Amino acid sequence: MCSERVVVSARGLGKCFPVYARPSDRLRQFVLPRLQRWGGLAPRRYYQEYWALRNVTFDIRAGEQVGIVGRNGAGKSTLLQILCGTLAPTTGTVEVEGRVAALLELGAGFNPELTGAENIFLNGSVLGISRQTLEARYDDIVAFADIGGFIDQPVKHYSSGMFMRLAFSVAVHVQPDVLVVDEALAVGDEAYQRKCHARIRRLRDDGATILFVSHAAGHVTEVCDRALLLDGGELLCIGPARDVVSRYQKLLYAPPECREEVRRTIAGKSAAVPDATKVRAADRRAEAGMPRATLVEPTWDPGMVPASTVVYPSKGCVIEDARLETPDGARVNVLRPGEDYVFSYRADFDTTAAGVRFGMMVRSLTGVELAGAVSHAVTRPLEWIASGSRVEVRFRFRNRLNAGTYFLNAGVVALEGESEAFLARCVDIAMFRVMKDPDALATGFVDLDVEPQVEIR
Repeated sequence: MCSERVVVSARGLGKCFPVYARPSDRLRQFVLPRLQRWGGLAPRRYYQEYWALRNVTFDIRAGEQVGIVGRNGAGKSTLLQILCGTLAPTTGTVEVEGRVAALLELGAGFNPELTGAENIFLNGSVLGISRQTLEARYDDIVAFADIGGFIDQPVKHYSSGMFMRLAFSVAVHVQPDVLVVDEALAVGDEAYQRKCHARIRRLRDDGATILFVSHAAGHVTEVCDRALLLDGGELLCIGPARDVVSRYQKLLYAPPECREEVRRTIAGKSAAVPDATKVRAADRRAEAGMPRATLVEPTWDPGMVPASTVVYPSKGCVIEDARLETPDGARVNVLRPGEDYVFSYRADFDTTAAGVRFGMMVRSLTGVELAGAVSHAVTRPLEWIASGSRVEVRFRFRNRLNAGTYFLNAGVVALEGESEAFLARCVDIAMFRVMKDPDALATGFVDLDVEPQVEIR
């Protein structure tokens, strides 16, 4: 569980690397400035400065699971290395409380000439664990790594997956206060990744803090409490994971000519917190035993407006008037389970587009993509839509979602060369709540019409 105790505190972090135009400049920088100072001359610099991080400030509390997202070269790995102590910051300070276990790169902390068993004790000792404690946990580490007889072979003969299995097993069995992971789990198969993430959740439930870099946006929104968005070495925003990831995707897919404007907009406004107060209040009303009649009919709640809406830069199309309706046209956002509804929006084209398709997506409160649809198959899109056209898009669907609050995305794609690209995209453009049915047997997000059978003999 997350507490108010701060375990990672960064203030004004910056990291500058020297970039040399030629190898000989490195030698000149090492020797000549000293000679120039001795001769009473102002020392000359023989390199260019590259700032991987600039003025990064944040706090992370005990028990949080925090994702770090950003484009390649944004400074994510540099930040993690500073937090772990393997890099010293050029400016600023960082304080990390407790034992830190890190999976920063493949095989880091392993001696390739030693066996897997020997590296367990080597790596564990580096993390501050006594040999006696490692011996007590040795069987559990080997069992979790599941690399069979290779445990007694030199790790230089290991595959990348075996490397990471063993490294991860050691890291989680030393009971760290802070676990740092840099895309390390991407090398494993699906079953292995599920086992690792289950173990990470167990560590978090025991009070550990988890920081990890991931390019899988859906995974960040699903498992993280918060996220940081880095770009060009700067911290653009920090906040709820779903909101930060939405802004990251907006920056990632922005046209090059709009990217700087999008970047300034994100940096100027911290990640918005969803209007959860209203959502929770609505859920409490439904769960407080109100008369059944107030829950039966679909209704419209004017206060249920998403605060996390992200509108991507237009590339020739604008989405307007997104709404949920009953089949007879009544506008609603409090829905009854098991009935049909229509998600509608208008698409206004200010450029001619070819190969056009329209889409929708339903996401959970934490950003998990639950279900979606497109207007046309990828092999049979609309061949042509002329500039100045107005298109009304309607998606009729059966509400199989269980009680809870959900968000809707809308998008328009068209051919750009030989591939598809978004002409318009809106994240969390609308929100709705599904009423609680006290007689329902389904759990989770979706009602699968399960027919349970219980036989007592």
